[in-house]
Amino acid sequence: MGAPTPAEFVEALRPALRQAAAIAAALEGRVENEPKAGEDRAAKAALTIADTAAQEAILVPLHEHWPDVCIAAEEDTDTAALFPEDGPARVVVDPIDGTLHCFLGGLGPFAVMTGLAVEGVYTAGLVALPRERVLLEATRGGGARITIGEAPATRASCDGRGRIVLVSPETCDAVRDHLRERGWDPRPASGGAIAVAPLLRGVRAGLRIASGTHSISERGRIGVLIAREAGATVLRGSGDPFPDDIDTEARRLLVAAADDPVLDDLLAAAARAE
Repeated sequence: MGAPTPAEFVEALRPALRQAAAIAAALEGRVENEPKAGEDRAAKAALTIADTAAQEAILVPLHEHWPDVCIAAEEDTDTAALFPEDGPARVVVDPIDGTLHCFLGGLGPFAVMTGLAVEGVYTAGLVALPRERVLLEATRGGGARITIGEAPATRASCDGRGRIVLVSPETCDAVRDHLRERGWDPRPASGGAIAVAPLLRGVRAGLRIASGTHSISERGRIGVLIAREAGATVLRGSGDPFPDDIDTEARRLLVAAADDPVLDDLLAAAARAE
């Protein structure tokens, strides 16, 4: 069957992502953490039945449409085992991003995400924030759209207002303190929410700092395509553009509206984590 086009991928997976988000929302507060063995970080080890149920809601229709693609799925579920190791495209799935701190801990928005990568570059992506009832989607070169609740989808763009900056839950005090000194309000969020932060109502920007020596994962980059298609600027800690591919190492992710002065404060804050 080959690989889907970006538009086909978004059209086919939109209902699946909505269902996965609805499952996560319905189970929030009703499930317990059953940590995965072999993970060195609590955030990576966190697992609930909501993660596996939401993942299956995405993978079942994906396999029905495109069984030949390869996948990078967060959890080991039955349908995940049906896909080949190599394929004409790579589909990345994170059924609940921010399981430990945001879904179970309630610290901020968690996300449900999937993206289509061809030759190591995302060509389509969908990010849902179940608690906020927001769905964002984009295709490369085709712009980004946002759906809030049951309202019709509209073109996504940077909000450009507010003082909220979404940051990683593990962000150190030095980074948070610098943002506060500059007049911003840092609030914790999952990586998926941070990547699309300036597209959310009342949120000005996002700053993600990977733990230790880790790089921002391929899952954490799905929202970068959406943010850029909506007109946002996405940088790494050096101030250079954030990598366009899913593999190049990058330990910092800064996102805001183009030419927004908050970007200078984000760069200065990120430097405090060195």
